[in-house]
Order: sequence, then C-alpha cells, then structure tokens
Amino acid sequence: MLADTTRTIRPAKSEFTSTHPHEFTLHGIDVSKYQGDIDWPTVKSAGVAFAYIKATEGGDHIDPKFQANWDGAKAAGIPRGAYHFVYWCRSPREEIDWFKRVVPAEPDALPPVLDVEATPTSRTCKRHLDRESALRDMRVMLQEMERHYGKRPVIYTTVDFYEAILSDNELNEYPIWVRSTKYSPHVKYGSRQWHFWQYQSDGVVPGINANVDRNAFHGDRNEWMAFANGTTSPGTPSQQVPSTALASMAQQPVINAAPATVTASAGSAPMALAPMQLLPPVPMPR
Repeated sequence: MLADTTRTIRPAKSEFTSTHPHEFTLHGIDVSKYQGDIDWPTVKSAGVAFAYIKATEGGDHIDPKFQANWDGAKAAGIPRGAYHFVYWCRSPREEIDWFKRVVPAEPDALPPVLDVEATPTSRTCKRHLDRESALRDMRVMLQEMERHYGKRPVIYTTVDFYEAILSDNELNEYPIWVRSTKYSPHVKYGSRQWHFWQYQSDGVVPGINANVDRNAFHGDRNEWMAFANGTTSPGTPSQQVPSTALASMAQQPVINAAPATVTASAGSAPMALAPMQLLPPVPMPR
C-alpha cells in the first residue's frame, strides 16, 4: 500500500488529464512497517486528513508497526482506519477472524479496508485466482467485516486485479479504493464510482522518513463525515452526519488545492509541503 522543513513545491507535470488529484479537498496516506517510526503530530500539521494503517496479512501476520501507528494517529487527531492484506491461500474466515483479533472495534475508527491484489510472485501461495472463487471469498470477508465493525468496508484494488475480478461492476455495493498512479481513474476503471484514489506511491510527507502512498477522497467534507460514520453508499451523495470522532477534523481549514507557489530546482532533493498545503502528485507507472 506513508525531513522536517516546511517548504512547498510546484506539482510536476503529470499524465492526469480529465481528473487531477488537485480537484479533491481531502488527502490522506496509507502506511505500514515500511514507513518506520512516524511523527504523527507533524503528519497532522502537514495537512494529512486521514490515514489507513496496515494491520494484518493472511491468518497469522500482524504488521509490526500497527499498534504504534494506530495509537499515534488517534492521539494526533487524525481519523484512521485499518486494512487487511488478503493472502489467497488461507480460508476467508481464518483471515477475518485474525483481523478481528488484532483490530479493535472502535466507534471512531474509519470503515475497515480489504486489500485485494494478485500475488503471482508469492513464494508460498501459488493459487491461480479465478473470478468466481475470488469473489466468493471476498464476500465472506466483507460481510463479516461489516457485521463485526458496523460499517461497510472498503475494497482496495489494483488495475490488474480489478480487470480480472472486479470489472463489470462486481461487488459495486461496496466503496472502492483504486490505485492509479499514472492515469486518471476512469482510464483504467471506466465508469466505476470510486471513494478513494491512490495517486502516488513515492510521496514525501513531513514526519515520515520514507516515501509514502498518497490518496484523495472523492467527496466534500459532508460526504466524508457520512462515510466515516458508515452511513453512505458508493456513488450516492450523502448528508452531513454529526460525529464526535471527527470533530477535530471538522475544524481544520480546507486543504489548498491550488498549485503551490514556490518551485524546487531541478535535481534537488524533495521538499516537504507547508502546513495545510496539498502534496503535489508525481506520476509513476501503475
């Protein structure tokens, strides 16, 4: 599936055409052990509006940074949720039972995420995924996530998995989080309504001493509040829902979605953004 100076840079030229990350107000990150120790108060000061944190993989693996990230993001006032990376050679019930053991059912947490990707290079799981069985396993996991946590879970997916398994509007009753770091989402995902767009994999965020994924939420703050409370459905405009869990976020100024005004010289090291400025996207291969 994200150093401490605060300067801004102008976005690099990208291949995002009809839809651009700058069009969206709320931007966040997803993190795992690969981001190391994170300074969450600094991350919040940089304007990060939400964070998804890797919790589990398969039926017996926990991300070693999960608890620190889970507690740290909450203490900093950043709305956060957890995600499970599917290992296709365990039973779906085993996997979600493991996720439930690790991730507490907290009312202020964001809806959980099921991360589904093809893993052809796995050394331990050589299962060939077919659409019927993959969808069957996903339904078991998604339904149990929703039953246990009381919020409709999100599907995270990559282009290849989407094309093989989720195209033709499969499981479109669930919000979807799409990865597309080179093109606007519609180029690879067609007319599928999406809730989150992972548009960069090598972002630089103050408080994180490693590259990090950056994501945009498809909606305004009222729609965000409804999503965070589990009261919205994919592609459906929603009304604002009061939430004590997101009260601190509601007080934040809107992230500036206009291009930054200070440029970085060619070949210089990446510069961090100023507080509440949108992190500029950099195109990467999908």
